[in-house]
Amino acid sequence: MDKFQLHHGFAQTFKDNILTLGLAFPLESYEGSFPRMDLDEQMLLAKNAESLGFASLFVRDSPLYDSNFGDVGALYDPWVFLTYVAAHTDRIALGTSSIVTTLRHPLHVAKSAASLDTISKQRLLLGVATGDRPIEFPVFKVDVNEKAALFRESIVVMKKVWQESFPQIQTEHVDMLQGDVVPKPMLSDIPIFGTGYSGQTIEWLAKHTDGWLFYSQGVKEQRELVKKWREAAGGFKPFAQALAIDLSENPNEAPKPITGGFRSGYKFLIDYLHAYQDAGVNHVIFGLKNGMRPATEVIQELGEYVVPHFPTNTR
Repeated sequence: MDKFQLHHGFAQTFKDNILTLGLAFPLESYEGSFPRMDLDEQMLLAKNAESLGFASLFVRDSPLYDSNFGDVGALYDPWVFLTYVAAHTDRIALGTSSIVTTLRHPLHVAKSAASLDTISKQRLLLGVATGDRPIEFPVFKVDVNEKAALFRESIVVMKKVWQESFPQIQTEHVDMLQGDVVPKPMLSDIPIFGTGYSGQTIEWLAKHTDGWLFYSQGVKEQRELVKKWREAAGGFKPFAQALAIDLSENPNEAPKPITGGFRSGYKFLIDYLHAYQDAGVNHVIFGLKNGMRPATEVIQELGEYVVPHFPTNTR
């Protein structure tokens, strides 16, 4: 992990025993499957989040819209959208949660990731996943039973092409005996974060990835999982998670559960985040979809009252 202390996105977001905060696009609350995602509005909110001290902005990857699955996600292609975000921000980390590697050729993902990391001046946090929308696999003619193997292959291939010039790679889907993938990342590597288990053991993930993105759970359950993760990693590798919030106008409002999180005032939220930090969680990514207030108000209130308790590591 020492090399990633020179990676701007990683260094400001992750440190052992420290919790930082991020936001997930779309930066808005909405009903139904489709957000507005007005680009001018989203960029204003992204820049404000950066100025308020949030550590990251994450975007989902949804290759296809499945009306039976529900939410379309972040609407735009993650590579194109995050490049646009990179051009409108200066230092905030840019994360994917998560690129569906099973539906993309690993050499294409490696080039896109290296390009974005270079363009953004080493701010990319590359979350990767196997995909969870059932219709996507037959549409792309990918055997759903191979997705765990495809996930492993993609990580191995990407790490190798970032680290070596003219590498020779022969795997199930890559027969690379000539040519090279450029640009190379400045550190010859980019921090990769597995999402959930992605069909792997915790030991495999701890060995081959640089951090773990997980789903919202209670503090007790997350504490137990972080402990297993640290044991498998043999030391510090970041643990990050999503959390849906509906921030009340009443700072003292007690929590009520919502899908993937809770509604509460900011005072309970601060206490809950301290409990997550004590449990070993290093980063929490807020989702605002189910909120009842405008995102502008929520982000500003979080920035004024919550983020100062969990500042970025380089601020």
